[in-house]
Amino acid sequence: MKWDTPNNMPEGIVLAFDFGMKRIGVAVGQTVTKTANAYGMLKAEQGQPNWQALQKIIDEWNPIALIVGMPLNMDGSEQPITKKAKAFAEAIEEHTKLPVYAIDERLTTVEARDRIFEQEGYKGLQKASVDAMAAKIMLEAWLHAL
Repeated sequence: MKWDTPNNMPEGIVLAFDFGMKRIGVAVGQTVTKTANAYGMLKAEQGQPNWQALQKIIDEWNPIALIVGMPLNMDGSEQPITKKAKAFAEAIEEHTKLPVYAIDERLTTVEARDRIFEQEGYKGLQKASVDAMAAKIMLEAWLHAL
């Protein structure tokens, strides 16, 4: 897992994951247009996804890299869940053999709720859609940093 954004990222699809202990939001984007879309959500148990479901998404999109959001406190320090997110990033890297990049995910859930509320109102604020939108926001930030 790397924290830096690569200087010479090839063209292709990138997947992002908004890590959580019960749900992992998923977004898909591309390096050519630097755009991303919310894809959906993987259920997790104690932070462990259904690896077969995750592999199905990998097989469907054939990404060149993966992005995992790292939950940090507002001062940049780690939270207890940060270690679990790092463990997930390392496990997904080992499982898929793809490069994994970490990104600061502070305030992405707040922004995701705001975006969904603006688009769909209160009824659109389902936990799964918020997780996927948070993954999209992280991926957009990462793509624009390329």
